[in-house]
Amino acid sequence: MGAVTSGLYNTIILYGSFLCLLLVVGYCGCLGCLEDERVGLLNLKASINHPNGTALSSWGADIIVADCCQWEYVICDNKTNRVIQLSLNFTRDQNLGNWSLNASLLLPFHQLQILDLSGNELAGFQGLLRLKKLRVLDVGENDLTTIPVLSALPLLKVLYLGSNHINSSLLRGREYLSKLEVLDLANNNLMGSVPPIIGTLNRLKSLSLRSNNLNDSLSIEGLCKLSDLEELDIRGNRIDGNLPPCFNNLTSLRTLDVSRNNFRGTIPSSLFSSLKLLQYISLSHNSFEGSFDFTSLFNLSKLEVFELGGDNKNLKVETENSMSQLPLFQLRVFRLSKCVLNGESRVIPSFLKNQYELRVVGLRNNGIIGDIPTWLLVNNSKLESFSFSGNQLRGPLAFELMAKHAYMKHFDISSNLIQGEIPTDIGSILPNLQALNMSRNELHGNFPTSIGDMKILVLLDLSNNNLSGLLPQHLLRGCISLRILILSNNNFDGNFPAESNLTNLSHLLLDNNSLSGKISRGLLESSNLELLDLGNNSFSGQIPDWIGNFPKLISVVLSKNHLEGVMPTGFCKLGELQLLDLSWNKVGMSIPPCFNLSNMKYLHLQSNELTGDIPNVLSRLPSLFILDLKDNKFWGTIPPWIGSLTCLRVLLLRGNELHGSIPFDLCRLSSIRMMDLSHNKFSGSIPPCLNNLSFGAQERMFLTAAVSGFWAASGFETYSYESEISVDSIFIEVKIGPSNEGAKVDFTAKWRLESYEGKVLPIMSGMDLSWNNLTGSIPPELGDLSEIHSINFSGNHLTGSIPETFSNLKAIESLDLSHNMLIGQTPPRMIELNNLAVFTVAYNALSGKLPERKAQFATFEESSYEGNPLLCGLPLNRSCNPARGAPKTPPANSDNEEKESWEVSFLWSFGGSFGVAFVGIVAFLYFYSYYRELLFYFIAKNLTFLWL
Repeated sequence: MGAVTSGLYNTIILYGSFLCLLLVVGYCGCLGCLEDERVGLLNLKASINHPNGTALSSWGADIIVADCCQWEYVICDNKTNRVIQLSLNFTRDQNLGNWSLNASLLLPFHQLQILDLSGNELAGFQGLLRLKKLRVLDVGENDLTTIPVLSALPLLKVLYLGSNHINSSLLRGREYLSKLEVLDLANNNLMGSVPPIIGTLNRLKSLSLRSNNLNDSLSIEGLCKLSDLEELDIRGNRIDGNLPPCFNNLTSLRTLDVSRNNFRGTIPSSLFSSLKLLQYISLSHNSFEGSFDFTSLFNLSKLEVFELGGDNKNLKVETENSMSQLPLFQLRVFRLSKCVLNGESRVIPSFLKNQYELRVVGLRNNGIIGDIPTWLLVNNSKLESFSFSGNQLRGPLAFELMAKHAYMKHFDISSNLIQGEIPTDIGSILPNLQALNMSRNELHGNFPTSIGDMKILVLLDLSNNNLSGLLPQHLLRGCISLRILILSNNNFDGNFPAESNLTNLSHLLLDNNSLSGKISRGLLESSNLELLDLGNNSFSGQIPDWIGNFPKLISVVLSKNHLEGVMPTGFCKLGELQLLDLSWNKVGMSIPPCFNLSNMKYLHLQSNELTGDIPNVLSRLPSLFILDLKDNKFWGTIPPWIGSLTCLRVLLLRGNELHGSIPFDLCRLSSIRMMDLSHNKFSGSIPPCLNNLSFGAQERMFLTAAVSGFWAASGFETYSYESEISVDSIFIEVKIGPSNEGAKVDFTAKWRLESYEGKVLPIMSGMDLSWNNLTGSIPPELGDLSEIHSINFSGNHLTGSIPETFSNLKAIESLDLSHNMLIGQTPPRMIELNNLAVFTVAYNALSGKLPERKAQFATFEESSYEGNPLLCGLPLNRSCNPARGAPKTPPANSDNEEKESWEVSFLWSFGGSFGVAFVGIVAFLYFYSYYRELLFYFIAKNLTFLWL
């Protein structure tokens, strides 16, 4: 009985143990993750959503899916069901602002190996991260200013801290980072030197310090101790000096990117000799000089990418070494631009004929001569980008016997000397092009209709050629993906077709052709237009009111056509409009009262038939940079509200019928750079407060282009470069520069009407008040305009002397004070104006000796002083010394009238020639009434002195 009882007892114990085991298995296997981890995830969710976010809504929402291992972004171990990976990148709603994570919320996850919290506005951690199994921590693209304390992460190997606000002074703790293999600190605020601690991380394999503010080249040498380093990315800093020769110690290196720095000096050919594993080299956008023998890389059998782009005008690159063997590598990407390539021969690198795996060839702006190397397309069937712009390639573009090239996306042969016609079969040879640029060549003939077969073409630029004929209907119907169409500066005629399928078109530039007729309604199919330029054609009729049906329009240029009628009210609907150029047409009446466009920056209405007062509606354009109303028929006065346009840089009112005084309201335009009020009927004096205007003294004029250009980048279909630190320069880049139309100003300086645009415009400044009815003296306060480049006060009735303060106009290049009534001498100190290139005081009443012929004044000829008979000295043919034998005192028996005449003559000819007889002066005054009036004016002004 005892034995039975004992056996039963053992059976019960065994059965109970079995039940417990079933419960445990049921708990772990059926319910999945542990309850404490499930609760931990819900607590983590609440923290991420604080205070009122809705992210991770599926977590815990369905009671049936109680197993948190099945929740999105959560990965558990297959055996233990413990959470081993949390991928919570870009989870928090960015509108909630930044936040801090309590590190204790991660304590339940004992087996966590990978934690991704990137892109969550994370500002920091509260407490210590205690995750003993963690191998990968990604907190990139957050708001961190310091590196989290990592002392309780003993197995950490990968740390992503890129795109935060981390400062180098806060990078410390070698003992916490000693096992790191990957460190990404790109896009932070590291300044000065590379943190020394990085040079001690002996196990590091991948390091990215891209896009910081590092500038100490010596500290870069500390990285040469990292013998296991495979990837080094320091692009986008300000590091200067030479490339460290010790880089050749990094024998494990596969990737080296030092682009977009300030490295200078030579590129040592020996630098890469021991780096046999190199696959990727980018040296672009530095300031290298001297010579570089590219054949020194021929032994790098693994090399796939070589880039030396940017401005390398002082760098000589030689690829033609007759003693060298063929390269051991097969490149995928080869970019080399703006250097002195192959000396006087300037030939295309011959080694390219033995390359068969190329995806990108970019040899821009190297002055290469020869024919277009279409053999590259034949040899490299997977070529995706072909760019030879800015060279001197000649001959026709020939595609004979060439098979379809299905992978080609980007074909750019712009700015060469290519002649002939565009191949008629280009659309079938390159059917998948996304960007085609053949601008600035010598192409002629008609537009190939086969281009209309390019269904995914995004950019087409054939500008600045001699193409002619009609715009093909097939292009406008077939290129359904087209966004950029640039056909400027050709000889196309006819009109824009009435039917079009360019629904994605955003940039249309047809300027400087021979298009005619009314503006076509076919444009209405392109409702996404942002830039429309039809300038300098022969369009006629009225501007259609349906111009208002393009809500995204930023820039409209219709200048230099034959348009007439009134400005349509459709312009009032274009709320995004920044530039409007209707100049050189016959648009009449005035500006519509509804013209209330707060984003308008550039308004060009020059040379039309606009009449009436300057419209008050312009006062509602607070962002206006340029206001050009030249050569119209505006009358009245300058309105007081002009002073409220505080952003105005350029004000051009030349050639109207404006009158009244120059208002003091203009003195409120503190940012003005160029002001032209010439050829009107303004009267009164010049306001002294104009010295308050900057004319460049406070800042250089920054005129953003009306349309910022187009840029697009796409990856490869047939190639990708694998990298732990996301080397991101491997893409096909397509771009056009910003439109310059908005920042273009016609201004008279140096006696010429010049067009200022591009890089010249921001440094130009000037004031033109010429050919009005201004009186009084020139305010000496204007001498404070130390940065102004041009002043023109000619053709008025200004009196008094030239202010002595004008010797302070240190930046002045053109000064025209001619055709006034100025008296006295030219201030001698004006010879200190070393930038003065044009100077005239002709046809005034100046007297005395001219300034010394020194510096710039040695270049001015007689024409600068003509019409001032009382001036003497070179370059005039009048001596300032009295003629021999001339009486030094008046005769004793002269009567009062003769004595008075002699005194006047003496005063007027002070420093002049005493050989001129009084009778000659009287005769001169008799025959020249203009100077007789000046004499009477002088006598009246000095009457008190004369009677003494």
